[in-house]
Amino acid sequence: MKNKKTVIVVGGGAAGLMTAMQLSPKFKIIIIEKEKSIGRKLLVAGKGGFNLSNNCSLEPFISKYTPSSFLEQSIKLFSSNDLQLFLASLGIETYVGSSGRIFPKEGIKPNDVLKAFKTQLSKNGVQIKVNHKFISYSKNELIVANSNNVKASLFFDYCVFALGGASWSKTGSDGKWTALFQTKNINVIPFQASNCGVNIDWKASVLNHYEGKPLKNISFTVEGKTIKGEGLITSYGMEGNAIYPLIGNVRDLLHASSHAQLFIDLKPNNTHKDLMLKMKGKSFKDYKKTLNLSSLDMALLKAYTSKQDYLNVNTFISCLKKLELPIIGLRPLDEAISTVGGISTTAVNSDFSLKNNPNIFSIGEMLDWDAPTGGYLLQACFSMGYSVANTINKNS
Repeated sequence: MKNKKTVIVVGGGAAGLMTAMQLSPKFKIIIIEKEKSIGRKLLVAGKGGFNLSNNCSLEPFISKYTPSSFLEQSIKLFSSNDLQLFLASLGIETYVGSSGRIFPKEGIKPNDVLKAFKTQLSKNGVQIKVNHKFISYSKNELIVANSNNVKASLFFDYCVFALGGASWSKTGSDGKWTALFQTKNINVIPFQASNCGVNIDWKASVLNHYEGKPLKNISFTVEGKTIKGEGLITSYGMEGNAIYPLIGNVRDLLHASSHAQLFIDLKPNNTHKDLMLKMKGKSFKDYKKTLNLSSLDMALLKAYTSKQDYLNVNTFISCLKKLELPIIGLRPLDEAISTVGGISTTAVNSDFSLKNNPNIFSIGEMLDWDAPTGGYLLQACFSMGYSVANTINKNS
C-alpha cells in the first residue's frame, strides 16, 4: 500500500481543525499546537453564547466580509447550511435563533462541540502535538520545539498555517508569528483591533451614575454607516452589538485624525417631525415624559448639548436624533473579539496557498480580512479550512 502523504496543520483552532478533519481520511495529519490543548479560542468564544454561524442568505452573507471577494469562493463551497450538516454528522445538533444566528441546541456546551471534533480526529488517526511551538519552516520542513525547548524537524508534503490573529492572547493568538513570515518576504500588515469597544472621555455626570447601564433601541452612525441595536456604557467608553460593525469606519477616521465622531439617534423609529408634534405646546420641562426618554438619555443630552440647544425644543430634538460623542480611540488588541491585519491577501493565491510557496497554505484570522460578530467570524474559519482541504485533496 502506498504511503500516505503528510499534511502538517499548525494551529488547533477552528480553521486548523476543519482542515485536519477533512483531510484525515486520506492523509497522515499532524496538528501542531503551542498551547496545552487545542480549540481554546472556541471555548472562550462559547462563554458568551456559542454563535457558530448565521442563517443569512448567501449573497448578503458574503457581503459581510471585507474584502468580500476574498472569501466568496470558500463561503460558497462550505456555507452555513453545510456547517450545520457537518456538525450534525458529529452528533452536534444546531438551531437558528430569532436573530438568524446559529447555535448548538440547548444542553450542548462548547466543550461538547470540541470533544466531538477530538473524537473524530482520534478515530481518523490524527496526531496532535500540544505544547509544541512552531519555530520556522522551509519548502518541505517545519521546525518545532517542545515544552523543554527540544527542537525537531518535521517533513511534509503540504503545510497549513492557521496561527490566528492577535486577539485574546490567553488562548494562544498572540500574533508573534508575524516576524518570521516577514523574513520569508511575505507582506504582513500590522494587527489592529476589530469588533471591540471604543474609548470615550465620559463627562463625570454620565460615568458616575450610568456606568454599566445599557442604551437600548437606538442607532449609532459613523461616517454615514448606521447600525441599530444596543450599547453599554463602560468605564472607558462604549461596547455593544451596534458598536462592533462600525469599528472599521472608526479605524479609518482615527487614522486620518486623532478622533472620530459617533452619532447616536435615541429615537430611530421617530422622525424629527413626529417628535416635534409630540412636543407641540410644551417646554423643555416636558422632554423626559413626553418623549419617553430614560434618565440615561437625559443625562447624555444634558452633558453633550449646549444650554442654548437644550432649552430650544427644535434644536433639542435635532440633538436627540443626532447626538455627537467623541471617540478618542479603540480598545487594545487583547480585548478585541477579532483583529484585522496579518498576512496580506495579496500574498496568497485564491486557494490560500502562499504565492512564494504553493504547497504551504495560510488560513483563518492570520489573514487580513474583517467581519462583524454574529457567526461570520467562525464560519469564515471553517469555510477556509474546508476549502484548503478540498484543494489539497484535488491536487493529490
